[in-house]
Amino acid sequence: MRILVMSDTHSDAAVIEQVVSNVQDIDAVFHCGDSELSFNADELRNMYKVRGNCDYDKQFPEDVIEEIDGQKIYMTHGHLYNVKLTLLPLSYRAAEVGANLVLFGHSHVLGAELIDDKLFVNPGSLRMPRGRKEKSYAIIDFDGTQWQVTFKTESNEIITQENFSILKK
Repeated sequence: MRILVMSDTHSDAAVIEQVVSNVQDIDAVFHCGDSELSFNADELRNMYKVRGNCDYDKQFPEDVIEEIDGQKIYMTHGHLYNVKLTLLPLSYRAAEVGANLVLFGHSHVLGAELIDDKLFVNPGSLRMPRGRKEKSYAIIDFDGTQWQVTFKTESNEIITQENFSILKK
């Protein structure tokens, strides 16, 4: 499985198109909210998307649950779960839906963390990053036993790469 994850593009439709066109061999594209575009915007076509606190189009769902290659993915923006303070409420929701991978935004801070064999990924922001200067998105690969999260700039340069092994049950 290989997916592209972005968030918090805040009306920058051009950067969405740029990032999507730069990445090859992707199974799916996820936008974690605050696109500030309409739900039916051309730039958001063919991708999973959720509503952020700055999105006013009511067609955006609050969350998305999708399964790709046997991995259950839960995506939400994060503001409803106070992700700027803690991941605990979001981790409870992930457990409720049986997610292996949790995607969220809102804080504009990129990061990846494995909690109870669930991978939590915030791709950062492609418009207004916090915590570091690079605008960012994430590429997530899964080979059946290991997650690899690669954070990249809008010009496709690697910022950092992290690997996470899961426990077999």
